[in-house]
Amino acid sequence: MSSTNFLQEIENRIDNLVKVTGRSKADYHQAILQYIEDLEDTHLAFERLQNPGRRWTMEEIRKGKDLVDD
Repeated sequence: MSSTNFLQEIENRIDNLVKVTGRSKADYHQAILQYIEDLEDTHLAFERLQNPGRRWTMEEIRKGKDLVDD
């Protein structure tokens, strides 16, 4: 499926939802963007679990220790 066809299919489906639910197109566009942001956040969380990197104690943070990875 080409990107043009994909985008047209999405727009058609949103148009249908607008008709049957009475919500605005902007509502659905915002919902889609929020869903993508949630997916990105989830992906980042999994990456951080696999490669956690350096961690600092609250004491190091309170003392203003340089918080740069060694």
